Amino acid sequence: GIKKVFIRSGIRYDYVMADRDKTFMKELCEHHVSGTLKVAPEHIAPEVLECMRKPEKRVFEQFAAAYEKTNRQLNKKQYLIPYLISSHPGSTLEDAIELAEFLKETGFVPDQVQDFYPTPGTLATTMYYTEKNPFTMEKVFVAKKMQDKKMQRALMHFHKKENKAMVIKALTVAGRKDLINKFYPMKSR
Repeated sequence: GIKKVFIRSGIRYDYVMADRDKTFMKELCEHHVSGTLKVAPEHIAPEVLECMRKPEKRVFEQFAAAYEKTNRQLNKKQYLIPYLISSHPGSTLEDAIELAEFLKETGFVPDQVQDFYPTPGTLATTMYYTEKNPFTMEKVFVAKKMQDKKMQRALMHFHKKENKAMVIKALTVAGRKDLINKFYPMKSR
């Protein structure tokens, strides 16, 4: 008696991109998305993605382009929402700024941003406590101070009015005042 099955999130976009004939993407967009699809690139900075053991940014970009193209061909208005994590081990303030710039340039507005919190038994928690990548034993930056975490989170939601002061502070701390006008253009008089 099931007539429709909709997928809201949980798609491994890197696996979808590995489908050589693209039948899964067409099937997904045509029959199983009900307006929005959430996927989890989680970040876009190479060092952070390496710590997360996630595919590189270009795979997400390819998925987003293919998703948009497929929906356009099907004459459907369906949107893609990225799921992101702030302050993951390996994510510096500069990496958070890179992610904010990506969001600004692409027009993606994250529905949710999750702050990283250590979870027992995970690779990320090992990095959080040891401040090392267990595979390479190289030092990994970990944002543990509340101020550092707030700045990274605010950057991902730069579009929210209540985050403007924190974003400007983050850009100033990072020596990137040159980007303030990019995020908050001066209105013409």
